[in-house]
Amino acid sequence: MFDAFNRHPSDVGESYGEHLGQASRFGATMIVAGLACIVHAVFPFWFEKTASLCVQRLHARMSARHRPQASSGGEVLRA
Repeated sequence: MFDAFNRHPSDVGESYGEHLGQASRFGATMIVAGLACIVHAVFPFWFEKTASLCVQRLHARMSARHRPQASSGGEVLRA
């Protein structure tokens, strides 16, 4: 049972707590960027670059993280 909670974090070189924190921060940032997109849709003069800059920063952070290969030998999907 506990293996299900630790398998993916271990595959990406993190503890459960580290993964919880990282994934939560990524998710919260995506929610804020999404809300900025919705506001921008109605008021195109507001938040003109907010979402695209958030996506660029998230991609850079995710790409910079060291990822050990999964034990299954398959591609490691980033979360």
